[in-house]
Amino acid sequence: MNTLFDKIWDAHVVSLIADGPTQLYIDRLYCHEVTSPQAFDGLRARGIKCLRPKQIFCMPDHNTPTHDQDKPIVDPVSKAQVDALARNAAEFGLTHYGMMSPDNGIIHVVGPEKGLSLPGMTIVCGDSHTSTHGAVGAVAFGIGTSEVEMVLASQCILQQKPRSMSIRIEGELGRGVSAKDVALYLMSKLTTSGATGYFVEYRGSAVRSLSMEGRLTLCNLSIEMGARGGFIAPDETTFAYLKGREYAPKGEAWDRAVEKWKTLRSGEDAVFDKELVFDAADIRPMITYGTNPGMGMPVDGSIPADAAPKALDYMGFQAGQKLLGHPVDYVFLGACTNGRIEDFRAFASLVKGRRKAPGVTAWLVPGSWAVKRQIEEEGLDTLLAEAGFEVRQPGCSACLAMNDDKIPAGKYAVSTSNRNFEGRQGPGSRTLLASPLTAAAAAVTGVVTDPRTLLSPVCHPELAEGSPAL
Repeated sequence: MNTLFDKIWDAHVVSLIADGPTQLYIDRLYCHEVTSPQAFDGLRARGIKCLRPKQIFCMPDHNTPTHDQDKPIVDPVSKAQVDALARNAAEFGLTHYGMMSPDNGIIHVVGPEKGLSLPGMTIVCGDSHTSTHGAVGAVAFGIGTSEVEMVLASQCILQQKPRSMSIRIEGELGRGVSAKDVALYLMSKLTTSGATGYFVEYRGSAVRSLSMEGRLTLCNLSIEMGARGGFIAPDETTFAYLKGREYAPKGEAWDRAVEKWKTLRSGEDAVFDKELVFDAADIRPMITYGTNPGMGMPVDGSIPADAAPKALDYMGFQAGQKLLGHPVDYVFLGACTNGRIEDFRAFASLVKGRRKAPGVTAWLVPGSWAVKRQIEEEGLDTLLAEAGFEVRQPGCSACLAMNDDKIPAGKYAVSTSNRNFEGRQGPGSRTLLASPLTAAAAAVTGVVTDPRTLLSPVCHPELAEGSPAL
């Protein structure tokens, strides 16, 4: 029996090229300011328009500052890219959510929260973390600039069909373990190339137990294992999340859509090209120690003896070293990985009643204006302010050094973003990827801390031993 990936892919095949790629129809194209300018220039040079403009949505996110968005962007390169996207969207008749628009935010946060990303769709964007949208049960993947032009012009793309991989995680996740920890654990086991050439379907009881926001985080990080993308079969959690959202079907159309979406699953006898099984009980809060997302370990563990010397030299670490207690200079909560409301709730739950540690600079950046509004509606901004934190304006922020939020050279940042490459957060910056809970623990202690030691001891009193007063 076909896998869910086969079902969605095959339903979108326009034509097969002998000994070549597949011509695949694309339901949704997202455009941001970084990879789209040359694509629009290509259309202009050929004198053609977008084939299906209503299927294309544009918004700036990488270059947007996270403060004073009502003022002109100071950096000339960032301003030029953001302005170019606005002009191109207007010229080609595309929906554009610009800076200060109540609909603006990181494109991979806004798509699902507006119901633009729906089960069974094919979704592309000129950004590797397009795999995020797979959490709703879609085949979503990043593409290059020339491919963006191809989709703008034809609403189709030429692609080789990837192989399919099943990653099944069974059991119950432990206290303090989040979807981010699951992803970092998988990368530590598979490495950053372990899923190269595959499209991953996440399955199993631990995956089904994740909220939609947790699923979005897990799928977001598929690309960091080398996968072409990752997705989760839609279920009642998916439907509850999407119901009532702006672009989701309404009324009888919703009922028909849900009935169709319920068929989007791999059968018990589906044949995958590769299948892996993991035990949720083996996963602890994770943190990275090196210069790619696969260099991760339990936060209370030690750096492996065989860790790459070059990476350790850049990070200022040694093999066998524990990171617990290591000083932290910056903490970043946000990005398309962990910039959603549940991430802010988790962060706030741990810092409540505590204070930001002296000497720690914290950037708390919601993934969209909708997330920021919800933070305020729930009073999380007040709680965070009382703890010494400020909620900034939406954008990609310190995920990558393309805006004002850069980590200085030599400084250590516990970051909820998706990549820890050399210089990713700023030239010479040192990034430790972690979950919102682990980031919060570092923010209030000033050092790398196991978040379980700061959680309520009601269910796990042993975790409170030696922890600060609750």
